[in-house]
Amino acid sequence: MADAWLPGAARMPARHDGGALRGGAPRAVWFTSESDPRAVSARSVAADLIREERPAHLVWNPVTGETIQLLPVTRAGLRLGDGVDREGRVCAQIVVVGFARTPFTGSLLTGLDPITRLLDAWGVARRWPAGPPLPSPQSYHSGRDRRNWARGGHFGASQAPGAERPDPGAIDVRRITGPDTPLAAIPLPRPLPGREGPAALRPVRPKPAAVRAPSANPPVPEPASSRS
Repeated sequence: MADAWLPGAARMPARHDGGALRGGAPRAVWFTSESDPRAVSARSVAADLIREERPAHLVWNPVTGETIQLLPVTRAGLRLGDGVDREGRVCAQIVVVGFARTPFTGSLLTGLDPITRLLDAWGVARRWPAGPPLPSPQSYHSGRDRRNWARGGHFGASQAPGAERPDPGAIDVRRITGPDTPLAAIPLPRPLPGREGPAALRPVRPKPAAVRAPSANPPVPEPASSRS
């Protein structure tokens, strides 16, 4: 069986986790810490997650390559809630030190390869069933479709069922899972409650044909005897 700990990563084991996993397609979920990777270390973010008792599995700084593991991938993380953390044979949660408004795939991605190898070893397919994550703040209104989630693979936190998060923003998914990653269409945001779609998308109903009122002086038919 594959190792549940990332080789070479520093370990800061959290005292609490989300419990045993329930089975299903393996997946990875990508988050951002909403902090500057040039000024904040992965260790500092990991310490905050432990203090909040909401640990992920990995915290990774893509600028420095520093990676901290808080939980083995055989246990559930605590970043999603409502039982979603426990869905899948693995549901690896990776917090990237960065901002949702500035996609972290624009950086060097130092130290990414060991993380993707760990996910490969646990059977996480290199695909994004929900498509590329939406940019922030549009990502607050992502569809979060359960059928896509059930397929497993890679997801942004904004695409997880029940989550109300904007991260990781409009990342370039092929920089994470490789140039051969099949790309689904960028999903449309779900409509905001109480608002209709754009007028251009509303069905156009044809106007009823005009009905001409009967003339007050209808024409008198010509007598047949006068026709030639």
